[in-house]
Amino acid sequence: MNPAETRLLRLFRRLSGSAKESLLDYAQYLVDRTGVDDAANVEPLEIARPDKESVVGAMKRLTNSYHMLDTRELLDRASGLMTQHIIQGRDAEEIIDELERLFRLHYEKYRDEDA
Repeated sequence: MNPAETRLLRLFRRLSGSAKESLLDYAQYLVDRTGVDDAANVEPLEIARPDKESVVGAMKRLTNSYHMLDTRELLDRASGLMTQHIIQGRDAEEIIDELERLFRLHYEKYRDEDA
């Protein structure tokens, strides 16, 4: 969770039952007002992969493409892949391919959970 989500959850837990329902109703109102039915409808941005891309550049591109994801959930696996590239000399293209699969899998999980 990002800091705003953590703060919201902390505040939500302090509310009474009826206040929690009011907050949820208001949150639903805000979502409805934006025209987004639910998180499952949020699609990743199609940012083309450059011919010569660094692993760090790929992380930036994928983070922007999958803006709806909490990247902290991905960071452990992604940092392991980056370490394989930097320390073990694994090919950047292989690492980027795996990063793309990793982001796609997390997006599918995100979409399925919110559907």
